[in-house]
Amino acid sequence: MSGSAERRTFSDTLAGYVTYYSPTQHRFGLRTSDDREFTVHLPRNVSSRIVRNLGDDYRDTTANTLDMLAEGRYLFAYGITYQWEGGERFEAKEITFPEESRGSYVFEHPAWWVQQAAAVADFYLRGHFPDGTYDWRNFRTNLTLSGTHLPDFDGADVRQETDTISRLVYGLSTAYLLTGEDRFLEAAESGTEYLREHMRVTDAQDGIIYWYHGIDVTRTGQRKVFASEFGDDFDAIPMYEQIYALAGPTQTYRITGDPRILNDIDGTVALFERYFRDRHLGGFFSHLDPITLDPNADSLGRNRSRKNWNSVGDHAPAYLINAYLATGREDFAALLEETADTIVERFPDEETSPFVQERFHADWSPDRTWGWQQDRAVVGHNLKIAWNLTRIKALHDKSEYGVTADRIGEIMPAVGSDQLRGGWYDVVERRPDPDSGIHRMVWHDRKAWWQQEQAILAYLILAGTSGDPEQLRLAREAASFYNAFFLDYEDGGVYFNVLANGIPYLLGTERLKGSHAMAGYHALELCYLSAVYTGLLISNDPLTLHFRPRPCDLPERVLRVAPDLLPAGSVELTRVWVDGVPYHRFDNKELTVQLPEGDMPVRVRVELEPAQMRLRMRTEFDGDTAHIRCDGIIDAAELEKFRRILGEVMAAQPQRVEFHLCQVTEMCRPAINELLFQRTKAGLDADFVIVGCTLPDVADALLATDAFLLEGGDECAHE
Repeated sequence: MSGSAERRTFSDTLAGYVTYYSPTQHRFGLRTSDDREFTVHLPRNVSSRIVRNLGDDYRDTTANTLDMLAEGRYLFAYGITYQWEGGERFEAKEITFPEESRGSYVFEHPAWWVQQAAAVADFYLRGHFPDGTYDWRNFRTNLTLSGTHLPDFDGADVRQETDTISRLVYGLSTAYLLTGEDRFLEAAESGTEYLREHMRVTDAQDGIIYWYHGIDVTRTGQRKVFASEFGDDFDAIPMYEQIYALAGPTQTYRITGDPRILNDIDGTVALFERYFRDRHLGGFFSHLDPITLDPNADSLGRNRSRKNWNSVGDHAPAYLINAYLATGREDFAALLEETADTIVERFPDEETSPFVQERFHADWSPDRTWGWQQDRAVVGHNLKIAWNLTRIKALHDKSEYGVTADRIGEIMPAVGSDQLRGGWYDVVERRPDPDSGIHRMVWHDRKAWWQQEQAILAYLILAGTSGDPEQLRLAREAASFYNAFFLDYEDGGVYFNVLANGIPYLLGTERLKGSHAMAGYHALELCYLSAVYTGLLISNDPLTLHFRPRPCDLPERVLRVAPDLLPAGSVELTRVWVDGVPYHRFDNKELTVQLPEGDMPVRVRVELEPAQMRLRMRTEFDGDTAHIRCDGIIDAAELEKFRRILGEVMAAQPQRVEFHLCQVTEMCRPAINELLFQRTKAGLDADFVIVGCTLPDVADALLATDAFLLEGGDECAHE
C-alpha cells in the first residue's frame, strides 16, 4: 500500500477539560467526559470565543486564548486530525469557552435564559405575524430558516395544525412568565382563543371536548381535518395530539386563570378517561378509531390496542403538571401519581436493555415490531422520564420515583450521549451490536434540539435536588453544547439539528424552524425551567415571574405562583407587586397570593428565592445613588455572586454606592478585597458609603483604607 493511502485528514470537535498547557510546545491536554485523554496542538492562527447568547455581540477571546487554557476549564476544540502511518495529530482551529472563568458558566447567570426566551419568542412573532397584529388566520405551520413562511404555504390554501399552534402558544406564554412583556401574552391569549374557536369540539352529550388535527384555510372558508393525516397515525385520533392541544392553553391558564380554559382542560381529560383509558389493565391507549372512538377497532391496523410513551408519560410535561400548579387540585395530583406509577412499573427494561421500553400491546407486553420504532430507543424519552419522575416526586414522595430517575441518569451518558464531542443523540438501537457492544444509530448521528433540552432539564433537576456534583457536571456539559451550537445568531431562533461535531444541519425539513415538530415549545420550555432549576436549586439566585389574572376568576382570589414541582420547602415567595405596587398579602411558604377584589386583569410580579439562600443581595438605584443590601454569608462559595452583582452595579457608573451590610454575618477577605478593588476602579468622584452597622472586622478593614465613609441610620444588632 502506498504511503498516501495511509494518510487521512478529517475535521471534528473535541469537548472536555484542560489537563495541562505547555506554552513551549504549543499544545494542551484535554480530558473528555468519559476520561479519554487527547493532545490538542495550537497553530498560530487558532481563534477562540466565549459562548454568547441570542442578542449578544460576538465575544472574541483570540488574543487571550493561551491565558484561558487553565487546568480544569471546559471547552470545545474544533479542528483537523491528521493521520499517517504510525502517527496522529489534532490541531485546533477554533476554541469555544462556555465559561467566562473556571466554574463560571455563562448560562448560569440569572439573566441568561430570560434573555434567550425573549429572543426565541420574538423570532416566532416576527415570522408568523410580521405586521404585529397577532392574527392567527395568518399563521403557517412551516417557517423557514430565516423566519419567513415557505412560499408553497403562503397562498390561500394552507393547513394549520392544532398541536403546532398550541406548542407556540405554550412558548409565548412561557416567555411572558419570564419577562412580563405584554406582546407575548397578547399573542398567547389570541392564539388560545383561535384554538378554542376553530380547533375545539364540545360534545355536550358525552360531556367531553376533543380537538381537530387541524384546519385547511381556503379562499371560501375552512375545512376541518378531524383524524390525523400523518403516516404514523393516519385516519386515527392519536392521544398525543389531544394531549398537546392542551399544552398552550394550560400554560396561558397559569397566567390568566381564565375559567373557560380550565373547562377545556376538564373536558379533554374527560375524553381521556372515557375513551382512551384502559379500565381493565391500566394506562391509556395510544389511538382511537375516529368513527367509533374504539381503541380496539380493526381499522386502526398497527395502532390497534396499543399503548406507548406518548399516551402514558406525555401527560405530565405537556399539561398536567402545569394544570396542577395553577389549581392545586387533587384529581390532577392523583393522575400525576398514576402516571408516575405506571412509568416506574412498566417502562424500565434493564434486564434486556439500558433503555426503557416505549411501546406496548394492551396487556403491557412489549411491542418491538411497530413501524419505525421496532426495538429502538428515543434517547430523549429516557431523559424525559428521569426529569418528570423527579418533578412528580416533589408532590408524591415515593422512593421508587427517585430510584428510577437516578438509575436512568446514571446509565444514559454511556449509551445516549456523545462523550467525545458533547451533546446527546437521537434514536439508537435498544440492544448493543454483538460485535462492537455499541448501540448503533438508527438513521444518523445528528443531534436534535429537543433531545438536548431533555438532557439539560433532567440533569439540572437531578443535581438540584440531590446536590450530586456528577449530575451537575452532566447538566453543565449538556447546556454548554446546546448554547455553543444551537443558537442561530444570524437569523434568530434555534436550529433543529446539528451534526455530531456541532455544525448546523440545514437540509430538508430539518432546515426549517417551524414545522409539525418545531414551534418554540421545547426551546422556550428549556429557557423557563433552566432558569427555575439553576436559580432556585443550584446557584441560589432569585427568580422573577409575571402573571396577569382577573381576581374574580380565581377561587377565593388565590393566585398560585409555584414555578414548578420542586422539593417541599425548598422555595419561598419573598416579594410581590400588584400593578407595580408592593403587595403583602401572600403566603411565603404556600407560594400563593391573595389578590384584591376586582374584575379587571391585574399585573402580578413575584420574586421567589431558595429557602436556604446563603446570600441575598438586592440592588436598587435612587438617581445617581446605588443601594446594595446584603443578607447572609459572603464566603468563598458566594464570592462569584458577590463579584458579579457588584460589577453589574458599578457598570451603571453610580456617583454614590451605599452598602447595607448590617445583616451580613460573615465576610471573607477576598470579598473585602473586591470592595477595595471596585472602589479604586470607581474613581475619586464616586463615594462608597457603609450605612449603619456592620461586622467590626469588616468595618475596620474598609475604614483603614480611607476609601470608605461610615454613616449611621440603620438600627440593627448582631448576635
